[in-house]
Formats: sequence, C-alpha cells, structure tokens
Amino acid sequence: MPVSLAAMIHDRLKEAADPARADGMQAYMKSAMPYLGVSTVPMRKVCKAVFAGLDWPDSAAWQKDVLAIWRGARFREERYAAIELTGVRAAHAFQRMDALPMYEEMIVDGAWWDYVDAIATQRLWEILQNDRDAMKAAMLAWSGDGNMWKRRSAILCQIKAKAATDLDFLYACIAPSLDSKEFFLRKAIGWALRQYAWTDPAEVRRYVAANAARLSGLSQREALKNVGKCD
Repeated sequence: MPVSLAAMIHDRLKEAADPARADGMQAYMKSAMPYLGVSTVPMRKVCKAVFAGLDWPDSAAWQKDVLAIWRGARFREERYAAIELTGVRAAHAFQRMDALPMYEEMIVDGAWWDYVDAIATQRLWEILQNDRDAMKAAMLAWSGDGNMWKRRSAILCQIKAKAATDLDFLYACIAPSLDSKEFFLRKAIGWALRQYAWTDPAEVRRYVAANAARLSGLSQREALKNVGKCD
C-alpha cells in the first residue's frame, strides 16, 4: 500500500526533529498540541522535498491532501506543513472562492496567530486578487463574525496590498472591531494600518486622529510606529 502524503510528511518531519527543542517551542507558542522540535527553516526544507513535483487534477484533490495533513496532525509542525502545501506552485490556480471553506476550517480550528496570520496574509490575499467581488463580500461578513480569528483574518487580508490597498474595504473590515478589547484584534488593526503607512503616512495619521476615541492605545501605537520613517 502506498504511503500517504500525510504519513510521509510526518515521517520526514520526525527525522528532521530535534526533540530537545520541542518543549520550548510548545511553551513559546502556548500550544496544547505538542511539537516534534523542527524549526521553520528545516520544516520548509522537508516540505519542499516532499511536495516537489506534486500535481492535482482539480482543487478538490488538492484540498483533500491539505486537509488530510491538517486534520490528522499530531504535532504542530504537521499543521505548518499543511499550510505550506496550500502555497505550492501547483496550487496557484486553486486560490479561488471554492477554497475559502477549507481556509475557514483551518482558521477556526487552528485559532492561534501562527496559523491564522500565514493563511490570512498569503492565501486569503491571493483569493482576493483572483475573485475580488465575492471575496470582499465574504471578508466583510467575516469582519463582523463572532469568531475573533475570522475577524482578524478579514482585517489582515490586504496586508500585502501596499498602494493597491482598497481603503474603504480595509476600514469597513476594521470598523466592527474598533471597540473590541481583544488583544489580537487590536494588534491586527494596528498592524494593518502600520503597513499602509508605508504607502500613505498622512492618511494613517488622519484615520487614527479621526478614530482616536475608539481606537485602543495599542492600535494607535502600532499604527503610528513607523509613520516618521515613512515621510
């Protein structure tokens, strides 16, 4: 019987692991799921080797492989590998709206910044570029969702847009969380604004001043952190 992709990635990660690092990595990430002890660079090296040459006939087949690794993971690095598989070159054409339910599962189930931010800033951004109208509507819905991580994802989905940032869309995604006391939402707001400040620092100053009564101190500090460097 052929070895499954999920089993193969588990075995290769285990071979690359330094078990002495595992407990420290788990403690740093405050993770209930244990680590094998594979840091980012060797983890990506393993993924590159295992995933080289993979191809799929359609998005459904690709999603099946991603979710098999994600759902079957016993160690956190396996879930990192599932996220790596979402970004391989052969999957570029699959970054469309029909992949969003998969990413939603990973975001909601993962429920921590290391998973969520990688998906939001990379994969959701790709879908936004490929299916803009439908994805904007979905992210606007997520921005008011009861799940904090979906809200964070909506705020961060344009983080790589630079001058192509749709400001009305960004502000609409931020708006439902302006009064939130959740650290990860406040931080996301500040991060999104700080990134846009590299493009238009005056606009970020204006927005922060106009919303000073509602923006948390954390969001304001993060938003304005690099403004002086951007002028």
